[in-house]
Amino acid sequence: MLSEGHILPLSKPVVGVSGRTGAWRIQRPVFDASKCVKCRLCWLYCPDSVIDLNEAGGDFISIDYDYCKGCGVCVSVCPTKALLMKPEG
Repeated sequence: MLSEGHILPLSKPVVGVSGRTGAWRIQRPVFDASKCVKCRLCWLYCPDSVIDLNEAGGDFISIDYDYCKGCGVCVSVCPTKALLMKPEG
């Protein structure tokens, strides 16, 4: 039991918590807005929090490739295949 006045440490996820990707990523997710149904699953499941939602217009999502590791989680949860993995470069 904590005595009065102690604060529990909390950790909030931040973009690129494990650093910039660098040149080692071999695949990257590519977004096709015409297939997107705005379910937000890619944003919810991205382990690096590199997907931003843009509800004002244009493409619904944007991906920060500086920190994207190319893991493909976003692609695997997309129900309409609006995200596909493409070779880097």
